[in-house]
Amino acid sequence: MEPPDRYAWMARGRCRAVDPATFFPSDGAGVEIAQRVCADCTVRAACLEYALANGIGYGMWGGASQRERTRILRQRRTGAMTAAR
Repeated sequence: MEPPDRYAWMARGRCRAVDPATFFPSDGAGVEIAQRVCADCTVRAACLEYALANGIGYGMWGGASQRERTRILRQRRTGAMTAAR
């Protein structure tokens, strides 16, 4: 069964060839390893947007840690509030 088109990007991720545990690191060195895998992935932006849109709180998505994704969302909210004024 084929995934819906909106998820087709997942099949092209570099992460498909890497142990999933790599993207759920418990230390800084693990984060760096995951970020290297994501660094030149062709679907990095789609991956990050998926995690942001779905409130995924754990793991590395689109090369961003949970903390980085929280910061991105905060910046977007602040920017949207500023633009609305």
